[in-house]
Amino acid sequence: MGGRDRHEEHRVATPLELLFDLTFVVAFAQAASQFAHAVADNHLKSGLIGFGFAVFAICWAWINFSWFASAFDTDDWIFRLTTMLQMIGVIILALGLPQVFSSIEKGVYLDNAVLVLGYVIMRVAMVFQWLRAAKQDPEHRKSCITYAVWISIAQIGWVAMIFLNLSIGVTLILSAILMVVEMLGPYLAETKKGGTPWHPHHIAERYALFAIIALGEGIVGTVAALAAVIESQGWTLDVALVGLAGVGLTFGMWWVYFMLPSGHVLHTKRHKSFVWGYGLMIVFASIVATGAGLHVAAYYIENKAKIGRLATVLSVAIPVVIFLSSIYALYAYLVEEFDGFHLWLFAGTAVVIAATISAAALGLSMPVCLLILMLAPVVTIIGYETRGHQHQASMLEKGNE
Repeated sequence: MGGRDRHEEHRVATPLELLFDLTFVVAFAQAASQFAHAVADNHLKSGLIGFGFAVFAICWAWINFSWFASAFDTDDWIFRLTTMLQMIGVIILALGLPQVFSSIEKGVYLDNAVLVLGYVIMRVAMVFQWLRAAKQDPEHRKSCITYAVWISIAQIGWVAMIFLNLSIGVTLILSAILMVVEMLGPYLAETKKGGTPWHPHHIAERYALFAIIALGEGIVGTVAALAAVIESQGWTLDVALVGLAGVGLTFGMWWVYFMLPSGHVLHTKRHKSFVWGYGLMIVFASIVATGAGLHVAAYYIENKAKIGRLATVLSVAIPVVIFLSSIYALYAYLVEEFDGFHLWLFAGTAVVIAATISAAALGLSMPVCLLILMLAPVVTIIGYETRGHQHQASMLEKGNE
C-alpha cells in the first residue's frame, strides 16, 4: 500500500468508490426525511439539532474514506473487503437516525447508540487502513500513524458517550469537542507530519460526485411534492409547475456547484484543501436541506404540515441561500479575491429570494412560490455563462503569478 502518484494523469473515481457512495444515498435520504418531518410538525429546533448531528456524521465518514482512497487506494482484496465493512457501517448509521431525531424531540437524552455503532464500525476499519498504510509506506508513516491515533481517540469518546446517559445539552457540547478532535487529526497529519499523496483532481471529482449524491434529495423532494399535488388535485397545471420548479432548482444548484475551480486550485495550492474540504460540508448540508424543504412543501400541499405557507417556503429558500453563499465564499477563498461581479449576481439572487418570500406572504400558491425560487441559482448561472468564465480565467492567472 504505497502512496499513489499525486500527479497521476487521468485519475478518476473507481467503481468501488462509486459503489461506496451509494450507501450514502440511503443515509442522506434518512436525514432529509427525518428533518422534513420535524420541520413540518413545527419542531424546528429539534430538527436542526438532529440534522446537524446526522449530516456531520455522514459527511465526515465519507470524507475520511475518500481522502485515504485518493492517497493509498490499492484496490486489492483487503482494501475491497475493508470498504465493504465501512459500507455496512454507513447502513447501520442510517438506520440509527430516526432514534436520534425522536430522542431529541422528546428532550430527555440523545439516543445515538445505533448511529455511533455504525460510525465506529466505519472508523475502526479506517484505523486498520491507516495502520496498514503506515506499515507498507515508510515515506508517509508518520502521517498515517497520526491519523490512526486521532481517529482512535475520537472513537473512545463517541463510545463512552453511549454509556454515560447524559442530557442532550451536555451531549451536544461533548459532541462538538469530539468533532474538533476529529478534524484536528487530519490537520496535524497533513501539516505537521508530512502529509499524504492525495490527488487534487481526483479529490475534486470525488467531492463533485458526493454533491450529486446530495442533489438526489432534491429529486426525491420534487417527486414527493408532485405526488402530493396529483393526489389532491389530479393532473393539473400545478403538477407541471411543481415539477419544473423542483427539477429546475436542483439542476440549477448542480450547475452552480461546478463553477468552483476546485481541481485547478488544489493542484497548485494544496494548503487550501482544509478550508475547501470542510467548507463543502456546509454546501452538502444545504443541498440535502433543500431537498428536505421540498418534502416539507409536499406535506403542506397534502395539508399534513403544521406550519404555514411562508414557513414552508422558507424551509426551501433558506437552504438555497446558504448554498449560494457558501459557493461564493469558497470561490473567493480559492481564487484569493472577491470578484465585484459576484456582488451584483448575489444582489440579483437576493431580489429573487425577496420575491419568493413576498409571494408566499401575499398568499400565492405553493407551486408559484417554488417556481419563483427556482430562479435563484439561475441568476448566477446567467452571470457565470456570460462573463464568469472570463473572470475566473483572469483571476486564476493572476493567482498563479
